[in-house]
Amino acid sequence: MVVAVDFFQDRLVLVTGATGFIGRRLAMTLRERGARVRALVRLERAIPLDWNGVEIAIGDLADAASLARACAGIDTVIHAAGFAHADAAATPELAARHWTINAEGTFRLLDAAATAQVERFVHLSSVKAVGEPEPRCVDEGWDAPPATPYGRAKRAAEARVLGVGREVGLHAVNLRLALVYGSGMKANLARLVEAVRRGWLPPLPETGNRRSLVHVDDVCQAALLAAAYPAARGQTYLVTDGRPYSGRELYLTIRQALGYAAPRWAVPASVLYGAAMLTDGVLWLTGRRDRRAKAALDKLLGWACYDSTRIKQELGYWPSWTFQRYCETGLWQ
Repeated sequence: MVVAVDFFQDRLVLVTGATGFIGRRLAMTLRERGARVRALVRLERAIPLDWNGVEIAIGDLADAASLARACAGIDTVIHAAGFAHADAAATPELAARHWTINAEGTFRLLDAAATAQVERFVHLSSVKAVGEPEPRCVDEGWDAPPATPYGRAKRAAEARVLGVGREVGLHAVNLRLALVYGSGMKANLARLVEAVRRGWLPPLPETGNRRSLVHVDDVCQAALLAAAYPAARGQTYLVTDGRPYSGRELYLTIRQALGYAAPRWAVPASVLYGAAMLTDGVLWLTGRRDRRAKAALDKLLGWACYDSTRIKQELGYWPSWTFQRYCETGLWQ
């Protein structure tokens, strides 16, 4: 990691969402670099057994008083907490929850950080804060409006992060993360691995699409760089592993890691989309209106490609993982 060895030594860093997939890795990475870590957690019983030396702050993004206590004396906040069900059906209830947690919760945390005169605030956002790109890779100049309640909440949180940063002189940074993988991952990639393992997924065709991913360890690298480097102040960066993948590449990489032979044939994309439309049509008749089958197929054969060159050039970020290397280690099994 490029960050100076002693930069975080004895700095008091608050990690929100510290018992989650990313937050837990962040807390441990900071401890390895000599930081004094305070972890914001909602339930004391969720505290990992190996958290020796981690200070616990019981609180919630909905509780302003608990956030004020958590931020007291803090030098740096790395905000990893949130409601991460980005692809859940866009019901009014879920949309409201996204806004309450991902937007308003961040607003409250920023208020607490500003009042406590925190010096640095790194917000772990998502590429969903902008609309998915056309069939090409895009950089931070891509500014299409977000298409989901999750994305809109994240975009609003990003705007407030930079706004508060300007108002109070806070070193504030947004990191738009691609889909994160690593040991303990959940959601889409975990479901893809399970589908391949159980033989549920037909052989995918090569469509030339590209989708960006990033390993959780490289997310930690980006977060520490964003906190440490003055050049990051007031910026929003895309964070990927630098190696976009087609749906078929992901499918074949997982099969190889499982010890399965690569199929010599593939189902044409037109057939797969036809089946998805038929499935969604049947679901429509039963009252389901979210076109779930097509959305799932789009996540395999559609484009979601992002260029993280800027964070490399400005902060020295250099990802150490690719999805292929990760699968080859066997850590995901």
